[in-house]
Amino acid sequence: MITVDERIFEGYRFIDLFAGIGGFHLALESFGARCVYANEWDKFAQDVYYSNFGIRPEGDITKVDESTIPDHDILCAGFPCQAFSISGKRLGFNDSRGTLFFDVARIVREKRPRVVFMENVKNFASHDGGNTIRVVEATMRELGYSFHYAVLNAVDYGVPQKRERVYMVCFRNDIDDSRFAFPKPFELTRHVEDFLLDDASTASLVVNRPDTYFTNPNDDTYSSKSIRLGIVNKGGQGERIYSTKGIAITFSAYGGGVFSKTGGYLVNGETRKLHPRECARLMGYPDTFEMSPRATQAYKQFGNSVVVDVLQYILISIGHALLR
Repeated sequence: MITVDERIFEGYRFIDLFAGIGGFHLALESFGARCVYANEWDKFAQDVYYSNFGIRPEGDITKVDESTIPDHDILCAGFPCQAFSISGKRLGFNDSRGTLFFDVARIVREKRPRVVFMENVKNFASHDGGNTIRVVEATMRELGYSFHYAVLNAVDYGVPQKRERVYMVCFRNDIDDSRFAFPKPFELTRHVEDFLLDDASTASLVVNRPDTYFTNPNDDTYSSKSIRLGIVNKGGQGERIYSTKGIAITFSAYGGGVFSKTGGYLVNGETRKLHPRECARLMGYPDTFEMSPRATQAYKQFGNSVVVDVLQYILISIGHALLR
């Protein structure tokens, strides 16, 4: 999470849909915006959100009456990736019905926020032969908004993790968004080793197995890519070992293997997966953030989360357009 000096969204209100544990909330709040509503169906994520922000997200969004949601300036949503019907080939509001994006769209139609800021997995841009994102764009334009999207990688914005996501920014048509542009990448200066806890805090994560095989355990080269040093077992998903002088692989909410969800790393001569707090740091969450006390849930939640730093850089660009 980057340090912010200016409160460019002071006085702005936002809602947080498919909120998870609050990545969007942290990013917007850092610029002075205030959350007036959150929605998240997962009970464990709701608990973490409440612990950190004092707001308990409402549950099933499909059952929420959009007229009851408070007025707001910015709508945030990291909705799940779903296929859209193209039976009528209208590629607009009607084609989004039956998906969770429809719930975003109906709230936008009712509340008319100034900005809609959405995030999804990288493959969303090519999902269903490109039809999925075309439906989203057509729907937003039908609702009276512009549509900008880009696939950005966290490693290009100061965070040493390969995490590519598609970000979508929509401005209401009465707003001149000609100054908006997605932030430009910059050179990475930090690596996994800069985000680690001390050995005493991570001793329980150390894995010493006889079937560990190293190809180059002494690699001390710094890189803006992941550096694979070896494997455990057959080297499948969750069985690969990386250098802390490179970047982290993409965290996953699911998956097996001895180093499941984070990958394995060679730290001070021993192999281990990352600690949940290290995952939090590599997702842009400050050490003051209260994680789930259940490690399995914490790993899952960070694997599903957004990188706060990337959101902050995009928000700076949104602010330039709004405050011209």
